[in-house]
Amino acid sequence: MLSQLLGAALLLTPPGSHAQDGFNGNALRRPQRLDIPWNRLYDYEEIHEHFDNLKSAWPELVTMEVIGKSSQGREMRVYTINNPATGPHDEKPAMWVDANVHGNEVQGSEATLYLAWYLLENYGSNERITELVDRTSFYLQPMVNPDGRSNWFKQPHTASSSRTGYQPIDNDRDGKLDEDGPDDLNGDGHITMMRKHVPGEGTHRLNPDDPRLMERVPINEKGIRGDWIMLGYEGIDNDGDGRVNEDGEGGYDMNRAWPALWRPDHIQRGAGPYPLCWPEARCIADFIYEHPNIAAVQSFHNAGGMILRGPGGKEFGEYERRDLQAFNRLGEDGERMLPFYRYMVIWKDLYSVYGGFATWAYEALGIISFTNELWTNSRNFPDVEGRASQADRLFFDDNLLSGGGAIPWQPAVHPLYGEIEVGGFRKDVGRVPPSFLIEEMVHRNALFCIKHAEHMPQVEIDSIEVTKLGAGTLAVDVLFQNIRSIPTRTARSAKVKIGTPDIFAITGDDIEVLAGGTRTDRWRPERIELAEREPARLRSELGIAGLGSVRVRWFVRGSGEVSVSWSGQKAVDVSASIQLP
Repeated sequence: MLSQLLGAALLLTPPGSHAQDGFNGNALRRPQRLDIPWNRLYDYEEIHEHFDNLKSAWPELVTMEVIGKSSQGREMRVYTINNPATGPHDEKPAMWVDANVHGNEVQGSEATLYLAWYLLENYGSNERITELVDRTSFYLQPMVNPDGRSNWFKQPHTASSSRTGYQPIDNDRDGKLDEDGPDDLNGDGHITMMRKHVPGEGTHRLNPDDPRLMERVPINEKGIRGDWIMLGYEGIDNDGDGRVNEDGEGGYDMNRAWPALWRPDHIQRGAGPYPLCWPEARCIADFIYEHPNIAAVQSFHNAGGMILRGPGGKEFGEYERRDLQAFNRLGEDGERMLPFYRYMVIWKDLYSVYGGFATWAYEALGIISFTNELWTNSRNFPDVEGRASQADRLFFDDNLLSGGGAIPWQPAVHPLYGEIEVGGFRKDVGRVPPSFLIEEMVHRNALFCIKHAEHMPQVEIDSIEVTKLGAGTLAVDVLFQNIRSIPTRTARSAKVKIGTPDIFAITGDDIEVLAGGTRTDRWRPERIELAEREPARLRSELGIAGLGSVRVRWFVRGSGEVSVSWSGQKAVDVSASIQLP
């Protein structure tokens, strides 16, 4: 009882006191309002339950809306974090964060949940986080593919299956839908490997030091053969076409369905008949189109330890140089924040991805966008160069998971092969982190998101100077600064006319605006690019560069109070008033 009273007292301690001087991701400095275990993964219902608990604990900061339904009718939810006391969410620069576009890439949902939790737990006690939440807003979509996630948790799978959405697709083009997927032959809830004992007639042998390991027998002149053959993943030729597991449930890829270098299905598998044809992608696109204040995008994927940016295909060409300054600053900082991660260009350093989401966000909407591949097995095997071997994986499993990840070879009966054995690793081993490393992974990636969000544009009016030019004419010089790394309008937006231009304006009841334009030389006020029309309302396609400034000069006649302002889609509008002599 005493501990409960002390905890309640700490929660009510006014901001600025010792008990409220910061929350660093653990409970050492003050009690948490909402305790979420980060040493496990959560299914579809549990992810929504945790987000709903955040909404109940911080009702003033969190709202939720259902933006659509998945193919199987599950809700596509967006949770918004915003402080309405500092303005509507759609009048601030916003960050879109999503995850789990591929159903088996589950830990991205936990990373999105952790980001929300961390922002909310820190709000009011951590000055930096409080300023960020007050100045910006966040749109969090924790499960792009809720059908795939639910199926991966509840049905037998490998670490890599249930990637797809779950609208029936004829993957093998035999006129039937979803008729030949994997089969859990021994009913253990996992799809593992099959092997058959064929003494003296096989391609593999048992490792003499660890019989769990299968070794391929090298081709030799002595005719030595192994005693085993490998038969692939558990499965049966259900449709009798001579192939196994070639037409499982679904078969479409929502990270190939976006209108950015989109290619049809015969070139980019999973793309579908046309861009945004899948219901999950369509409702997300509608939401993002309706929120032009989104200035940053982060999409969480599964494995590889990568911070990815576009282009997805070489055909696109290079990104705009001015925008690369923001991409590179964030990507290089990300490499320092995320051990064993590499900052990479998708087509150049990985492989070509046509119709990708993050590339669409930049190439079609001009938003600085990243895809993080969250888990890297280098966290398990920091001393192993390249890909870890089966022996490495078993060593880790034996010594750090107490054998909990590997499934021993067990007898089973196959309708074609007869008596076989099945075994291997569970579906939650390999592409997702072990439980004791989940929190570190989601924390580091959430803080990378926060760093990205902190760089969204913020405009300030640095100085205003009024100069008398004679004959009743005044020059009003204003210096507008963007104190963040992301431009108010990316060079991509300017190049292809995405969204609306920034506006620099001067207003006053008793003034006449004779001319106006942007100064091109700080020291020579006569060097100015004058607007051809509407000098009181200057339109700028280029906006204000990241960590840059724009000097505007207006020539006016009159007196009294005037207001100068900047407005744009990606930052909070700013204005200031002065009194003309």
